Amino acid sequence: MTDTNHYETLQIHQNASQTEIKQAYRRLVKLFHPDSNPEGKNPDKIILINAAYEVLGDEKSRQSYDRRLDRYSQNFSSSRQQRTAKTAQQYQAKRQTGRDIDEQVEEWLNFIYNPVNKLIDEIINSLEEQIDDLSADPFDDELLEVFQEYLDTCREKLKQAQISFRSRPNPPSLARTAAHIYYCLDRISDGLDEFKYFPLNYDEGYLHTGQEMFRIAEQLLYEAQDSVEIYK
Repeated sequence: MTDTNHYETLQIHQNASQTEIKQAYRRLVKLFHPDSNPEGKNPDKIILINAAYEVLGDEKSRQSYDRRLDRYSQNFSSSRQQRTAKTAQQYQAKRQTGRDIDEQVEEWLNFIYNPVNKLIDEIINSLEEQIDDLSADPFDDELLEVFQEYLDTCREKLKQAQISFRSRPNPPSLARTAAHIYYCLDRISDGLDEFKYFPLNYDEGYLHTGQEMFRIAEQLLYEAQDSVEIYK
């Protein structure tokens, strides 16, 4: 279908009778033909009028044209509905206000960051005392048992922190904070893996490596804490 609608060209309704079509054609020809109306002549208009009447003036060609016109109207209507639905979706997506974003940030800080930060802080800050106690006699079975219990407690807290951290996505504005937390949890896990080997062979290298992992984790935690200061 072209942009030209033959019914509109002849200025008639689609339900017009063949007689009405003929009358409309004659009226427009007199109005725009140069022979009958030199002052109102319009060659381009006459071409459109003749083309419209050639199609609509014949019943069979008109029926064929009407079928194509109906299909075009249906497709256009469907396309318009799709565009309207898409526009509505885009509008809804853009409708998120600053207040909505602030609420997302606040929820993530309250339900994810704060609990995870607390668990990490408990794990890291308890290490120094455990190492001091163990250094009194690294080969003492009771001290090693206490140290092993400490590692088990840390692993349980680490597991809680990991589950909580993964429970919901972070807002885009807190991507940096989330990255620091993620790597912090990862370094704690590495440190605990190093510590667990010490009771097996009493190699202090595992203690030193584990402590280094915790030191890195602590620095990452500080950076995460600094990045959320603007939201407090």
